[in-house]
Amino acid sequence: MHPQIGDRPEEACGVFGVYGSEEAVDMTYFGLFALQHRGQESAGIAVSCGERIRLKKGMGLVSEVFGPNDLANMSGRMAIGHVRYSTTGTTLLANAQPLLVRYRLGQLALGHNGNLVNAFSLRKELEEEGSIFQTTMDTEVIAHLIARSSRGGDFEGCVLDALSKVRGGFAIVAMNSHMLVGARDVRGIRPLSLGRLRDGYVLASETCAIDAVGGEYVRDIRPGEAVFIDADGVRSVQFREPEEESLCVFEYIYFARPDSDMRDLNVHAVRKELGRRLAHALPVEADLVTGVPDSSISAATGYAEEADIPYEMGLVKNRYIGRTFIQPQQTAREFAVRLKLNPLKRVLQGKRVVLVDDSIVRGTTSKYIVNLLREAGAREVHLRISSPPYRSSCYYGIDTSSQEELIAAGKEVEEIRQYVGADTLAYLSLEDLLDVVGSQKRHCLACFTGDYLEKVPEGTKKSMFEEASWDGGEA
Repeated sequence: MHPQIGDRPEEACGVFGVYGSEEAVDMTYFGLFALQHRGQESAGIAVSCGERIRLKKGMGLVSEVFGPNDLANMSGRMAIGHVRYSTTGTTLLANAQPLLVRYRLGQLALGHNGNLVNAFSLRKELEEEGSIFQTTMDTEVIAHLIARSSRGGDFEGCVLDALSKVRGGFAIVAMNSHMLVGARDVRGIRPLSLGRLRDGYVLASETCAIDAVGGEYVRDIRPGEAVFIDADGVRSVQFREPEEESLCVFEYIYFARPDSDMRDLNVHAVRKELGRRLAHALPVEADLVTGVPDSSISAATGYAEEADIPYEMGLVKNRYIGRTFIQPQQTAREFAVRLKLNPLKRVLQGKRVVLVDDSIVRGTTSKYIVNLLREAGAREVHLRISSPPYRSSCYYGIDTSSQEELIAAGKEVEEIRQYVGADTLAYLSLEDLLDVVGSQKRHCLACFTGDYLEKVPEGTKKSMFEEASWDGGEA
């Protein structure tokens, strides 16, 4: 588990790509800003001038990686970008993306969101055949499959050949010197959308990033589809027979930005309705409703409206400290959380508070926030969760705790309530969740139900290369 403050499942990363614009680099930079919530560990941009690809990447936020002169020194009409929160591979600069490699057909840049459930076995097979890996991330497996494809000098064919061999949840942007590629896993677990620019095209993990660069949303990339974008326009190829789209339901609950749309549903509207369902099904007498910023604010306002209880800002989030790492000492950990969230004592003092949050994973942060509200003078704290109990680890591109660390995997609701210290605790039902996001549509619900969309190979871990022999040392 990566040492990040919080008790949330963390998204793997965000991908972005632009073709056919003189401002491709600037657009990619702004697109990554719009996707920063999907990954704060590293950022990178690769740009093609038509002859060669240049890459700039580094550890930290987009604003930390790219200085004033970096973009000025990069030019081209095609670029891809990536923000990362690692789910496979350790925290190393070598694992930052996009990945740039040189092989027999020239240069290849690749950015990837998700997890390949067969990455470890593919890597082992490739190593036995002589491949040398420079990173510990599953993205490099895809690059090696492209490079070793038997499709000869056909770049499109090599990409399709590689995509046909990987399994799991993924969204990919890639490019050679003259062509942009976008692809999505056969079940559409991880999101990827296509947009139109005045003078080109854009690919992005979320529609908010298309909006950020002035693009017009066209459609989602279909499950099992690859799109190839070059001077002739957009070509679509189905690299594997698609299955029913099963978008990760946590995109609605937590991952996506509120101004993004997923499968024709606005994320803010979905979260607000989840809050309404919570208030309708699980009411409680209280003086005010507050949400854990930022992802729970929409659900909290929906709860407040439905319950006819005033919504108040009970917690303030410090937005300027970037990623905060948990220190080994308990005191340092508590100060780090307090630095991120501060209660409004004058709002909370003497009040019965409904605290709305989107999920409880380990329970440690929920326990701390409940205690924070009590220290600020809250008379009662009623915790309401706008999703069902999180009981199973994810193998498709979300960084969650191990099964043993998931509090709902081994405890009943009353035991969890006692642990976090709330006066009452209630979760949204799975039926209400599905009713809001569309019960007629399939979603990946494995984190709630334990029913995975495909058989996960025995021995597979969330971090596929935890036992890889390669040791990259310290970042």
